Amino acid sequence: MLTEQKNTDLSLGHPPRNPGAELDLSWVEAARVNRSAIERRADTLPRRRTVKKEWQAAWLLRAIRCIDLTTLSGDDTRSNVLRLCAKARQPVRTDLLEALGLPGLRVGAVCVYHLFVTTAVEALHGSGIPVAAVSAGFPAGLNPFDLRLKEIEASVRAGAAEIDIVISRRHVLSGDWTALYEEVSAFRQACGAAHLKTILATGELGTLTNVAKASLVCMMAGADFIKTSTGKESVNATLPVSLVMVRAIRAYLERSGYKVGFKPAGGVRTAKQSLDWLILMKEELGDEWLSPHLFRIGASGLLGDIERQLEHYLTGQYSAAFRHPLG
Repeated sequence: MLTEQKNTDLSLGHPPRNPGAELDLSWVEAARVNRSAIERRADTLPRRRTVKKEWQAAWLLRAIRCIDLTTLSGDDTRSNVLRLCAKARQPVRTDLLEALGLPGLRVGAVCVYHLFVTTAVEALHGSGIPVAAVSAGFPAGLNPFDLRLKEIEASVRAGAAEIDIVISRRHVLSGDWTALYEEVSAFRQACGAAHLKTILATGELGTLTNVAKASLVCMMAGADFIKTSTGKESVNATLPVSLVMVRAIRAYLERSGYKVGFKPAGGVRTAKQSLDWLILMKEELGDEWLSPHLFRIGASGLLGDIERQLEHYLTGQYSAAFRHPLG
């Protein structure tokens, strides 16, 4: 059993941090997913509810608060990261925020490669916006294990408050749940006080049952969040995969009493799509999972479309994308 760390967020009303649990192989092996039922349920999410006018604007503002504003490109530069951090500080144009009465709006976090953690930490100083670093051999997760641990530790020393690690998919595909548990447990220990988000790379796990089992194992190993994708797979975040993962979170809560966060990443590009995921969280897990402490959307282009939708709400007209500052 992992040693429970005192959660400094309790004074702010945040849920206690998941301490992990002993690996329960009987629970993992018993997990099964009815694919057709999951797909039918997921298909209802964007169809059954429509959110319009001021209610849509309110939901989109909630989505902004839950965005991990991300740049993970091979051509990233210090200038790109500085621009991203400026956008994180001011995610929507000042005139629009003033009209909406929300001058202090901010995103959930800024997510970058380890190389740019120090740059992002300095640029966001005083804003309260945490820096998340992708680590542990992102995106393939095939670096030597000791190097993956050292990368996590280096990112934490550089100031990252959150670490997004990618699991070894081979452990899932071969059914070696003990190896996966030990790997994620070691990553959690290397994170220390930084929160651990485990990326399952669901597009490469083969089946929804594998997704459910991997989700349970990562939470038992102490993950603070489970995350769908690196954004680099051919298939990234989808509603059926997300539904399987949030139901695993609910099952873990019922058994352990601890709340684990969820992060879809890759492919969430439009304001309408962000509402689909918010509705999923509300209907499956409840209102508490509509906060950045338990829900994030990993995205780079999403914010621009949300900003255009907010301007349409205020003016009745859609603007060209170039009228909004780039992230």
